[in-house]
Amino acid sequence: MDERNKTQIWVSEFFLLGLSSIWEIQIFLFVLILAMYLVTVMGNFLIIFLIRLDSRLHTPMYFFLSFLSLVDLCYANSIAPQMLVHLLSAQKSIPFLNCVIQLFISLALGGSEFFLLGAMAYDRYVAVCYPLHYTVIMHGRVCLGLAASCLMGGFTNSLMETVMTFRLPLCHNVINHFTCETLAVLRLACVDISFNMVLVAISGFLVIMLPCSLVLFSYGRIVAAILRIRSTEGRRKAFGTCASHLTVVCMCFGATIFTYLGPRSASSEEEEKIISLFYAVVAPMLNPLIYSLRNKEVMSAFQKALEKIRNKG
Repeated sequence: MDERNKTQIWVSEFFLLGLSSIWEIQIFLFVLILAMYLVTVMGNFLIIFLIRLDSRLHTPMYFFLSFLSLVDLCYANSIAPQMLVHLLSAQKSIPFLNCVIQLFISLALGGSEFFLLGAMAYDRYVAVCYPLHYTVIMHGRVCLGLAASCLMGGFTNSLMETVMTFRLPLCHNVINHFTCETLAVLRLACVDISFNMVLVAISGFLVIMLPCSLVLFSYGRIVAAILRIRSTEGRRKAFGTCASHLTVVCMCFGATIFTYLGPRSASSEEEEKIISLFYAVVAPMLNPLIYSLRNKEVMSAFQKALEKIRNKG
């Protein structure tokens, strides 16, 4: 039996090193991550509920926003619950199959979100640059088609990357991460991973850089269109509509570009964990907060929902 088969039989589970081995820090992280996770679940669920409830929000922009909240909700649930359990566990193990599933789902949802941010940028581009044709261009079937394409792109890329990662023979089963993450798993391989790193770079270009380029192009055209608006109030409203989306885009794309396309260094493993924590836990929490606090229509729908609850009470 060759060495590869022996290794594959031996690795039946993985052990995650997590963020810290100090018990006091783990307790602090548990409380912090639990609080952020609860805000993430409640905030994204509230966005979906409000958009579904208020007919004034049944527009392409809010359709994509509710879809983003759904993706963030699922993404957070694919990582945060396991993190919380492991922070209070002495043995941070995860079965091989569970690790494969977690990597596949988190990659798929993460990729889908990047494509979705590109679709949202296109939606804002059409709304600002072609306002008279907006309802004709961004009709229901186009929105559904874009959303389905985002999911298809994310899951296709994830399937390819997951298969290519776990087909490698592994030397050991200790992952220096708090979750099953591509780069962390690749470091366990007994063979040269140059080909896999090329695939990761190609994947990063397709899933991160292409949507990022679409966002930059869209907002370049949007800014040019806004500057042609003579009314100061019109400019302010147009900028306000896009500011929250651009904030989310900068956070998500910036973190992942640094992780997957940035230069490797001796401290990159620890840096990757911190950045991964940001886009796995912090970003899904910030999305509904940024959109709701900066969006008058969402806040109006929230106040309307509260009034209905009070009247029923």
